[in-house]
Amino acid sequence: MSEFKQHYLVGELLELLGSTSSPEKFVEELHKGTSRSSDPALSNVVTQSCIRQLANNSPNSDLFLMKYEELKSKKVYLLEPFMQLLNLVSADENLKNCLAKNVSHTTAGNTQNFTITREDVPQICKNVIKAAVEGERKLNKHISMSDKRIDPPLVSQNWIIDRPRFSWDFPSDVPITPCQKVVPTASQETILLWDILSCLKGIDGSYIISEPLANPYDLRSFVISQDVGTSFKQLAQQILPLASYYSMTVRFGEGKVLPEDGQVNHALRGGLNCLLKDYLLFIVQLEAEHIRGKLNLQKLWFYIQPTMATMSILAHITSTICKASAKGGKVLSLLYEQMNDVSGEAKSKELCLFLIRAASVPYMQTLEKWVYKGVISDPYQEFLVEDNELIQREELPVDYSADYWEKRYAVRHERIPVFLSEHAQTILRTGKYLNVIRQCGKTVQWGRQEPLEYQYRGQKYIAAIDRAYSEAARTLLEVLIHENDLMGRLRSVKNYFLLAQGDFVVQFMNLCEGELVKNMYDIVIHRLASLLELALRMSTADSDPYKDDLKPELLPHDLEFQMFRILSIQTRGEKAFSSQLDTTLTGLEAFVFNYDVKWPVSLIINRNAISCYQMIFRQLFYCKHIERLLCRVWISNKIAKTFTCEAAMAYRQAFSLRQRMLDCIQHLEYYMMVEVIEPNWLTFLNKMSKVSNVDDVLSVHQDLLDNCLKECMLTDPGLLGCITSLCAVCIEFCHFMQQMSRHYIDAELTSMIGTRQDEVGDCDSKNEAESVTEGKEGSFKERIARLDTGFMETLVRLLDRIRDLGREIDNEKLLNVLCRLDFNMFYTETLSRQGTSTRQQDISG
Repeated sequence: MSEFKQHYLVGELLELLGSTSSPEKFVEELHKGTSRSSDPALSNVVTQSCIRQLANNSPNSDLFLMKYEELKSKKVYLLEPFMQLLNLVSADENLKNCLAKNVSHTTAGNTQNFTITREDVPQICKNVIKAAVEGERKLNKHISMSDKRIDPPLVSQNWIIDRPRFSWDFPSDVPITPCQKVVPTASQETILLWDILSCLKGIDGSYIISEPLANPYDLRSFVISQDVGTSFKQLAQQILPLASYYSMTVRFGEGKVLPEDGQVNHALRGGLNCLLKDYLLFIVQLEAEHIRGKLNLQKLWFYIQPTMATMSILAHITSTICKASAKGGKVLSLLYEQMNDVSGEAKSKELCLFLIRAASVPYMQTLEKWVYKGVISDPYQEFLVEDNELIQREELPVDYSADYWEKRYAVRHERIPVFLSEHAQTILRTGKYLNVIRQCGKTVQWGRQEPLEYQYRGQKYIAAIDRAYSEAARTLLEVLIHENDLMGRLRSVKNYFLLAQGDFVVQFMNLCEGELVKNMYDIVIHRLASLLELALRMSTADSDPYKDDLKPELLPHDLEFQMFRILSIQTRGEKAFSSQLDTTLTGLEAFVFNYDVKWPVSLIINRNAISCYQMIFRQLFYCKHIERLLCRVWISNKIAKTFTCEAAMAYRQAFSLRQRMLDCIQHLEYYMMVEVIEPNWLTFLNKMSKVSNVDDVLSVHQDLLDNCLKECMLTDPGLLGCITSLCAVCIEFCHFMQQMSRHYIDAELTSMIGTRQDEVGDCDSKNEAESVTEGKEGSFKERIARLDTGFMETLVRLLDRIRDLGREIDNEKLLNVLCRLDFNMFYTETLSRQGTSTRQQDISG
């Protein structure tokens, strides 16, 4: 439930910041912010503006800009949004003060010795268990990855580091200085040509040598002997950048040899080696020209112009990849961006296209296995989809189905190539569908599996991915809806959890009510299961083919606490709700249905969905129980028709309160079942008839649950608290009337006999009843008056909250509750009178 997750995250952030504000308004602001359209060009302008403002506010603007450029050169993910966030923080003085205060508290707290109290032990245990599970998960993942590698041993070390003489990038064991031997000017050009040709192959010359690198990713610079003539030196300085480009390219090829560098880098290294072979062949041809005496510096400068541009692009690409420590999809993104940057030059674009084609081969092969078989072959974490599976699904608990769909496969955005960014979700869903189909023992009948290859124009691989997605979605949807009867399962869940099977509900409550009124720890769950099975067999639910999957369950917390935990009111308030864990619940307060669902239907009816159904069921079931209690009170009070007018007057207030309680509970039940659940169910059926894939099914089903929870007043703490208080007052009233009915009805029946002796007995019976109710709780009338006042105040508070929500979000269905409960404006007038008296008290005060 995305809304609840946002509540949770915002609540955690507010708690960390020490704020007591409600998370609702911040969640609403987030929704407004995400609904605005984002223009990339406008975003770039905003980012540059933020950087200028941050640089102006920084104590050292040059250092800030230098650090930003460094991060930008490394292609840090989400750098621009982070800059915008920093700008917002720097512009808000209150926020800066708050953050500074928290930092100072944290720093001061770190210097103190904390003492562990008894209250800290549960949280420490939870943290230790979590750390142990996480460590075991990582260890199992590492072991499973090691076991799956059946390839022959790969290179595990870089021999260039151990044996630098193997390198073609200016190998040298000792520092070298340029030769200072004086050579006549006429002979300098020949010697310089040999030195330059040596440097172009990565070997130091006599009068031109390379300087040590300050940074491993910088371009190499050269030192020319001072004895070289000025004109020759200038020509040599113009030619030597080609040697720097070659050095950077060779450095990349010799450095990216380890398995951890990834298959994409290895493939790119292979493409670069092909280009370097052509480059070295070109240098050999220049040497042959020089041997024949047909080469001079001017000709050399002319000959290398095309090669200079090519090697410049290669050096820029390799340097960028090394600085960003990129591999996998990020390498392909950098190559794609470089190709777009040189789109105006045909040869440069063709060069980049060659490199991206060569580098994308292993990536596209992994993509092909994923979209055609649902299998990930990604030993070095390069692919855009990450598999979080540790063990086989059959070995996992049933609840794993709740997280299986959302958490097993996840998209890693930093690994998505730019040319696949718009299709990432399609790729993810295609493999997920195929994976589930395979685990169901089914196969997709492919007509023809077209190999996936990168293309700049045409992009046939996109059409192939779309075809694979359509086929996988159609097959899985057919498996779920037709072969596993998904809609039949959902109707079965609706009948039981949403009380749509009316005769079954009556049978079950008649059979189990005597058991459920006990303390939850005194209830034998097997006896409850037997009574549930009997109720199923005695009702029309006997024709349900899935009735055996319905199970009884007792939860250790009530509905209000369960809902507050989901809403994550983790600020000051949750500790108050946590105390409810220590209270003992009755079976009626703790009872829920559970439902066993087999794979793959458990992808849709998962643990999270069952929890939502259970919360709605608890609300409806408890209201139904209260309605039955009030009806019993009404039946027991029917004997008052035989009373005299004077005798019946003593019960008038109690009867009026009973009827108002019954009307309130019945209106709430009607609203939830007829005005919320049924319309949403019909909308759900209409949408299900149009779905085309499993993600649409999940979304439509989740919309059904979210709407029902919200409109049944379960997601608003104020509304849920008011309804819980109303139910508590009604329960207290019913118990009181059941206790007192025997005494007062016996007294009234005795008074109708008319004998003197019986009148004495009547007085004795009344005195007995008075003795029961008087004392701490007062007389019968006082107790009823207190219950009446409590019911009135709680109901008025509920109506006031509904009225406020109706003004805020224009919820027509909630306003229908207001109209039903307050059809004659009785409670509105009461509320207005209370408001008037409060204002008068404030004025007099």
